[in-house]
This record gives sequence, C-alpha cells and structure tokens, in this order.
Amino acid sequence: MIRAALKSLLGRKLRLLMSTFAIVLGVAFVAGSLMFSDTLNRSLTALFDATVGDVVVRPTGGQTVDGFISTQTVPADLVDELAALPDAARADGNVNADGVYVVDRDGKLVGGLGPPALGSNWTGAPAAGGLLGLAIVEGAAPRTGDEVVLDESTAERAGYEIGDEVPITTGTEQSDLAATLVGLAGFPEGGSLNGATLALFDTRTAQELFLDGQDAFTDVWVTAEPGVSQSELAAQAREVLPDEIEAVTGEKAADESASDLLEAVSFLTTFLLIFAGIALVVGSFLIVNTFSILVAQRGRELALFRALGASRRQVTWSVLLEAVVLGLVGATLGLGLGVLLAIGITAVVGSFGLDLSGQPLVLAPRTVLASYAVGIVVTTAAAWLPARRTGRIAPVQALRDDVALPETSLRRRFALGCALAAAGLAVLALGLFVDVPRAGWWIGAGVLAVLLGVSAASPVLSRPLLVAVRAVFARVAGAVGNLAGQNSLRNPRRTTATASALMIGLTLACTMAIIGASAKASVDAAIEESFVGDFVVSSALGAPFSPAVAERMAEVPGVQRVVRERFGAGLLDGERQSVAGTDPDEVGTLELDLVSGTPDDLADDTVFLQRSWAEEQGLEVGDTVELELPTGDRSWEVAGIFEDNPVVLAPILTTIDTLVAAGFQDRDNALILDVGGVAGDAAVVQDRLDEVVADQPAVTVKNQQEFAAEQREPIDNLVLTIFALLGLALVIAVLGIVNTLALSIIERTREIGLLRAIGLSRQQLRRMITMESVVIALLGAVLGLILGTGFGVALMYALRDEGLEVISIPVGQLAIFLGLSIVVGVLAAVLPARRAARLDVLRAIATE
Repeated sequence: MIRAALKSLLGRKLRLLMSTFAIVLGVAFVAGSLMFSDTLNRSLTALFDATVGDVVVRPTGGQTVDGFISTQTVPADLVDELAALPDAARADGNVNADGVYVVDRDGKLVGGLGPPALGSNWTGAPAAGGLLGLAIVEGAAPRTGDEVVLDESTAERAGYEIGDEVPITTGTEQSDLAATLVGLAGFPEGGSLNGATLALFDTRTAQELFLDGQDAFTDVWVTAEPGVSQSELAAQAREVLPDEIEAVTGEKAADESASDLLEAVSFLTTFLLIFAGIALVVGSFLIVNTFSILVAQRGRELALFRALGASRRQVTWSVLLEAVVLGLVGATLGLGLGVLLAIGITAVVGSFGLDLSGQPLVLAPRTVLASYAVGIVVTTAAAWLPARRTGRIAPVQALRDDVALPETSLRRRFALGCALAAAGLAVLALGLFVDVPRAGWWIGAGVLAVLLGVSAASPVLSRPLLVAVRAVFARVAGAVGNLAGQNSLRNPRRTTATASALMIGLTLACTMAIIGASAKASVDAAIEESFVGDFVVSSALGAPFSPAVAERMAEVPGVQRVVRERFGAGLLDGERQSVAGTDPDEVGTLELDLVSGTPDDLADDTVFLQRSWAEEQGLEVGDTVELELPTGDRSWEVAGIFEDNPVVLAPILTTIDTLVAAGFQDRDNALILDVGGVAGDAAVVQDRLDEVVADQPAVTVKNQQEFAAEQREPIDNLVLTIFALLGLALVIAVLGIVNTLALSIIERTREIGLLRAIGLSRQQLRRMITMESVVIALLGAVLGLILGTGFGVALMYALRDEGLEVISIPVGQLAIFLGLSIVVGVLAAVLPARRAARLDVLRAIATE
C-alpha cells in the first residue's frame, strides 16, 4: 500500500503541483516572518550590548515610556568620584538627545521615520565587557562647537564627506546649526544602528545644545578593571551615589532597552504571522478540494485495493501518506522561499528606516521545525476528510463502471454550517461588545468560525444564486451557457469549496475597505467639527520641535494667537498613559466642550480628563490621578471633564509647566495659530509661516484640509499594506479555481469528447469552461462582499466609543472588487479551457 500510494502520487505530479504551491506560500510566510523576527532580535540585542558601559549610573526613575527623553540628569562632579572607585578603570559622562536631524544635500531630513535621530557627545568609552563598541573609523573626534562626527550610514545617505559642512536641526532652543564633518563613527567589530542616525559633538557643545548649558550628564558609564564583575562595580558605585541616582549593570540596562524596543516592534512579526495563517486557511480549501476530486477519480482503483484485501485503515492511510509527502515537499520549498521573503521583508522595512542590511539572516531551529510542522499538519488535516471517505468504499464497488464516494448529506452539512456560523457570531459579539481578555483573539476566532460555517453551508445557501446564474447564462449564451450553469449545479460542494477560498480573501479585503473608509470619514468629521484656529504647526515625523518656533511665529504679521501643545507619557497602574499639556491661559482657545469645570480651573498640578476615559477609570472632579513619571510618582487633581476632542490627542490634559516639572523636555509637539486683521489674509500668512520653518524640514504648517489629509495618510498606508498581504490569499484562491477546473476537465474527459462529437466547437467549449470559472468567482465574490460588509459595519459599530463614529461603505471600491472577481474568473479559465479544447475527440470518447 505504501508503494502504491507513492506511485499514485508520482503519477499525478502536475495535478498536485498547485496544491503544493498553496502550502509553499503559506509556509514561506511563516518561515520568512520568523527569520525576520530572529534577525531583528539578534540585531537589536547586539546593538544595545554595544551601547552600554559595564555599569550605567542614571537618575532614579528617569526612564520614560515610548521614547520620551527625561530632563533628569547626573551631576558632573559624580564622574570623578565614580572614576576613583577601587575597581573602576574610568568613568565617562554621556549627553543623549533625540530629534537631532541631519539635513542632506537636497534639503531633506535623513531618517526619522521609525528609528530615532540621535545626538550625543563623543567620549570614546569602551562598551560593556570590553567590547570596542562605537569608534571613530575615519577622521578625528570633535573638539570644538563647530565640529561634528556622523555615523557612516548617515553620512553616506546624506551625501557628505569629511570636510563638508553639515546642516543639523534639533528640537532645542538652538534649533538650527551647521558644523564641519570631521570624522565618521561605526562599529569595527560588526553591528549597526539599525537605521537610526547619530550626530556626535564634543561634550561641552552637547551640554549647551541638549542640557541648556548645565554641567551635567544624562548618564555615566563606569568601566570595570579587568576581572571585576559588573555587579561588584555597581555595588561600589551605589555607596557614593545620592538617593536620586541609581547604578545598574550594563547587562540590565541593555536588557531593559532591548526588551522595550523589541516589544514595540513585535507587532511586525504578529502582523505577518496573521497573514500567514490566512494564507494557510485559504490553502486548506484548495487542498481539501484537490484531494476530494483526486480521491473521487480514483474511486474504482481504491475499490480494487479493497477487493484485493486492503483494509479500510490501509486505504485511508495510503491517501494520508500522499498528503504527508505533499506537506514535506511544500514545507521544504516554502522554507527556501521563506529565506527570499525574509530578505524582501528586510528590504521593505529598510525603506521605512529600520536598516538591517548589515545583519545576516538568522535561521533558527524553531523556524525549521515550525515550517515542517505547519506544512505537514495543515496538509494532512486538510486531506483527512477526503481520506476518511475512502475507507467507506465497499470492495464490491470495484465491479462497477461508476464508483461514487459516499458523501454526507447536504442537509446535515447545512445544519452543521449554520450551527458553526451562529457560534462564530456569538464569539464575535463577545469580542466586540463585551469586556473580555484578549478581545482580538475572540474577534479572530469568531470571524474564522463564521467563514468556515458559511463555507460548510454554502452548497445550500448558494443554490438560488447558481440557479439564477444558469438562467442568465442560458439566455445570454444559449445551450453553452445552460451547460456551464448545469455543470456548476452538478456538484455544489466542489463549486462552493472552490469559491470559499476566494470568499475568505474578499471578506477580509471588504472588511478592511470599510474600516479604512470609515476611519477616514470619522477623522474628517471630527476635524471639521472640532478644528480650532486657522493653522496647525507640527512635525511630519511626529517628533517635538524647538519652542523657538512658537516665539518666531508669534512675531509674524497677521498671527493673533499661538497655542502650544505638548505630549508625554507615564505609567498608570503599570499601563502606559499619554498626557497632553498646553498653556492654561489658552485653554479657552481649544474650544473644549466641558462637561464639568471651567477653562480657568486648569492650573499647575491639575488636569482635565476626557469624558470617556474618566468614566472608564471611575474618576470625577475633585479626585486625583496618580502617574509614574520621570521625576517619580505624581498626583494631580481632576479639575474638569471634557468631551473627546481630536485636537487634544491624550485623555489627560494639564499645563506645560506641569509637564516640565514632571521631567519632560521643554519642546513643543504642535502649535495652533489664529490669524486675522488687515495683514491676516490666510494665504499670505501661511507663506510667511512657511518662511519661518523653511530651514526646518521636519516642521510643517497646515490648514484644516492639509491637516486632515495628513491624518488620513497613515490610514491609507495601512490599508494598502493589508491589501498587498491579502493578495497572497487571493493568488491561492485563483490557483484553486484553476486547479478545480483542470481536475474537473480530467474527470469529464469522456463527456467533453461526446460534446465535441455532437458538434460543440472548440470556441464554444472554451466559453463553457470560462463561464464555469466565472460562476465560481462570482459566487466567492458575492459571499465575500456580503460577509465583509457585515464584519466591517459590526467592527465600526463596536468602535464608535473610540472616536470612530462614522460608518462609511465604499460602494465604488466594493464594485471594483466584484468586477475584478469576474476578471479573475475569466483569466483562471484560460489554461484549463485551452487544455480541454485540445483534447483528441476519439481518445476522449474512449476514456473510461
């Protein structure tokens, strides 16, 4: 039986090729995602290991969430004390900052999208464990205020060489400067900044730029003497430090930094694995269909095995063996393709700034095991039902010319599908409307259950549509159209199983189209309703900018008012919580819809809360909010409650002085400008404002329409990315249609020969096969559009309390999906129709 199964598999290589390809694509996505994740993890871990000292001395609690830089510092006089420790070889003070952008020769910023734009002082201190770490690889270190060193990658991307003048923009009071490039920094022992940019100054210049001239440091590295452990040196350092300063080992500091960043980028791997799962589910439909057709075609052969003494188990296992071999081949090819996919993912994220080009791909054992496990398990599971039916063939059926595999009744299948869909709707409702842990898993499980349930019930659900399509085809194309419609109705299981793969892809595409359109419509509605002022000034990169910008814009003729906004983040009960700040005298300008309190109630150490968030937290006016901030735990009194407002992008609003006192940097995130008066023509004033920030490419001036367009852009990018990834599922669905038609033609060889013998022309035969393909694609499209619209509306309704109050159905886009599905049906039929038309009539008639 084993030999027979393997010979059967080898005898049907072409028939199984496209089924294997579905597994190859799914496994490739899994392998590529895991390889990218492992490569990113190793790269970031190596980077942070090379960017800490043996012991790091820093302000206690001076770390912030989401990359905000604290203003807490270490006094300079501690450096000499630390260097004098018995087991310390040296101590070096560091001045670190972000938002330090290099401007290239074309006047554009280098980097900034994703990885940070960093600034620091050059010390030459060795990294932890004696690693060389960052070093000057060409030129010299900076010695004066007009000199700078750049990392090699940044200098290359910006087009600068040693001796060139480099324009730099920062978020500090001295927002623009130019310095001569005197050296290039890099990692001689291997490594990179992973797309981050780095500008290095001499220590005094860095203190002037980033610490307002304080003789202090962001942190201090203490290097251990040979043979001294990091923990021993840290213990010695703690003995000379005041309470507000802490000493941690370099290993701990590196782990903290790496784990925070890895957690932040882990969504990339999760995102890719979700689409790998979608591809595998869609591929499963193709495998089930392929094995069902192949087993049906081999019915007499399998009955003969039974007549010759093979047991039911042997026959069933022979089919499963074929599936295992198919899974092995698919997993092997998928693993190889996964390497190429990982390279592609690395290149794509590199275009967004996360440069991993210098890191070799990591092929970990778990990736290999996962690839083969996924390939074999999915293929075997998909083939199990067809294999199980083979064991129900009676030996006496070998004596018949026509052998039909036993099938479950459509009535039982319909009932099972409806029950599964109903259960899926219940689970989906729990995830959407009930506060359950890991709601995303509930939503995903509910959607999958509904899709599988509708797929199971579709042979009955789709019958009215198939009957209607047959009638239309018969009227339009006569006998040929009637034949195509009858062929679709002949085996509704096969038709709907093939259509289901396309249905899943289009369901998700339609859902995302509705979510994207609704999100953009909600943004437009919120901005139109709540936009205050005439212009918004912000950074295109989302980074803070110099407060000097607000001062200069206030002096522009025609500008009547400048309202500043700032953002920070702290921890509330261990969870990240964003905080906004503004000038208390300008609260009225924000036109907040206050539920309680008045604009004058906002003062230092008090907060206004968004109504929805306050209700969620159970807070009212007079209560206190306790947050863990860079300067330690702070308690702020609730002075007012306001309705959600798109201008205030945080649930907590306080004053700018309160944020500065909490340890956040004195930099603005956004400005709201009012213009008016004789000199206040909006277009003229905008030109003047643009001149103010002409030398700061990161800062832009936007009116209401431009601001709304900027808010819509990330939504468009996300939707397009998801559409691109869903294209993989749609490719597999198209392969399913091609495979089903090709196998159906083999199964109907004699029938096709008879049709040709009684006068059906080759052109008419091609038309009939094409119409059958269009029926499958149309059925999948209609089911996908209906389910996708339902899911999209339900999701948006569930998110109405999150500010997404407008539900928009992009009818034109959905119509395009329907039209493309018909085109897909026509194209998928090209090769099967061509093969059918080339069959020799006499040989086809003689086929058993």
